[in-house]
Amino acid sequence: MLNFEFFKQKSPQQRFLFILGLVMMFVYFGIGIMVIFFNNVLRIDTAKLKDNYRIAFGVLLIVYAIFRFSRLLIKKQDDEV
Repeated sequence: MLNFEFFKQKSPQQRFLFILGLVMMFVYFGIGIMVIFFNNVLRIDTAKLKDNYRIAFGVLLIVYAIFRFSRLLIKKQDDEV
């Protein structure tokens, strides 16, 4: 079951850091999606960066965003205990 009690913040500093962590997670996720699917918008030179490496870098950014989000939730649950 999901326990939404750990989303309650006690101080404005903790609330700000939690929101900043969420924003950074969305930034990394968004950049990963843009690198994979919108290489024309980013003007990535396909002669220097092959498609396999571009996709691998995008997947790496998405995995890092998921890792940051999981660390954010684990840290938040540890603070409550």
